[in-house]
Amino acid sequence: MFEIMTVCTGNVCRSPLAQQVLADRLADLPGTITSGGTFEMDASPMPDEGQRLAAAFGVRPEVSAAHRSRVITAERLSTPDLILAMARDHRRQIVSLSPARLRSTFTIREFARLAADTSDGEIISAASGAPTPSEKVRAAVATVAGHRGMTLPPESPDDDDVVDPYRRSWNTYERSGAQLAPAIDEVVRVLRLALTR
Repeated sequence: MFEIMTVCTGNVCRSPLAQQVLADRLADLPGTITSGGTFEMDASPMPDEGQRLAAAFGVRPEVSAAHRSRVITAERLSTPDLILAMARDHRRQIVSLSPARLRSTFTIREFARLAADTSDGEIISAASGAPTPSEKVRAAVATVAGHRGMTLPPESPDDDDVVDPYRRSWNTYERSGAQLAPAIDEVVRVLRLALTR
């Protein structure tokens, strides 16, 4: 089994959306997708707009309705093979809480940017010698991480973040979803190359 964790501030909008979409798109693979927040929100549900956006991504309504926020801890951060933060501030907080996770923690848009510069062959080659799904994912993630410093940085550092739509307009929710969609595509590409070849 492999494990991916998505992280945002309250674990009510961005990270549960990413978690639910990834879980849906990777459902046939032997893994678990979890999520958490850097700020305690007392088991809060996704707001109606977040659930609406998840439905637009094809997530079943009952999945989004059942979500309750959870805060991250050093213990929870110790097991995922890949941690995908929604913004640079979340990534900093994750690494501060669990420094050993530095090389396996990215913002989701940073991961997508680096993965786009990582060829299918590199990912397949890295994962092919690993015996378990978890080790295959870790090998693929390490290959993507190896492009840090070689891939051109974004025009603006903000381009590595997903905008926070919480308590904002529906247009902001749509913009957040539009930023997440291509990043999720790259995560799915890497995972499928690592685990199905």
